[in-house]
Amino acid sequence: MQFKNNTKQRNAIIQGLRSFKDTLPKNVKKIINKKGHVYSETLSNWKYLVGNELFKVCYPKTFKNSNKFGVSTLVIMVKRGHEVDVEYSKKDILNKMNNFFGYSVVEKLKFISFDDELEITSLSDTEVKNVTISKYRDKIKDVKNEKIKKSLTELTKVFREK
Repeated sequence: MQFKNNTKQRNAIIQGLRSFKDTLPKNVKKIINKKGHVYSETLSNWKYLVGNELFKVCYPKTFKNSNKFGVSTLVIMVKRGHEVDVEYSKKDILNKMNNFFGYSVVEKLKFISFDDELEITSLSDTEVKNVTISKYRDKIKDVKNEKIKKSLTELTKVFREK
């Protein structure tokens, strides 16, 4: 039996566990190396980078790496009414991020404001049961197990909120 040289399998045998990085395709590795590291480190250290006061009112949404058309930008979501506070601390955030990574990672910050109004209402049992569409409500009534019925209504409640 002849051995084919053009197989897409590995030639070397790795004994034991492989790292997660080795199992990923090359295209995915490139994306993680470009964007994933900076964004994930920013998310995990956001409280340190902005401080306790701003941590409560803003969070990073996306990170766009620099290319030949634009500079590297961090998009930050800010609660409505706190935009001025975040704008005044813009240079501090840039300096802390660049010092944290050791090189100029972010050159520009972009702010997007959002409303953070949570509706606090008391839900009675009848409202919780009427969350689902009538078509699915009938099917849920046919389920005999009470635990499954309850979990299905909770699941539809979560889907309704989103």
